[in-house]
Amino acid sequence: MTTYVITVPGTFLRQVDDVARSGLAKRLGSHHTDLSESEDVELLTVHEGGTFSVRLEVDSPDRATAESDAVRLVTTALRELGFSEDDAPLGPPAVTGLDAES
Repeated sequence: MTTYVITVPGTFLRQVDDVARSGLAKRLGSHHTDLSESEDVELLTVHEGGTFSVRLEVDSPDRATAESDAVRLVTTALRELGFSEDDAPLGPPAVTGLDAES
């Protein structure tokens, strides 16, 4: 198994407040651990205009599965917070780090 750091970009098309940001970080926090912290990687970054990036660690046998799992995790967390795919569309995920020693 390899630990991948996957960045999932997106855009909030409706207002996102601090409560929603905190809720997203809480739901995804278990996927932001040692590798991310040692590299000083932020879990969630929200920019002006509503664009955002979520960075997650995913243990997976391959890159494609890791990217798919990360998108699923972000989509589920957003849905639980009341954001549909139309409210916060996601862009293509990208591997931004990996630890093959896991």
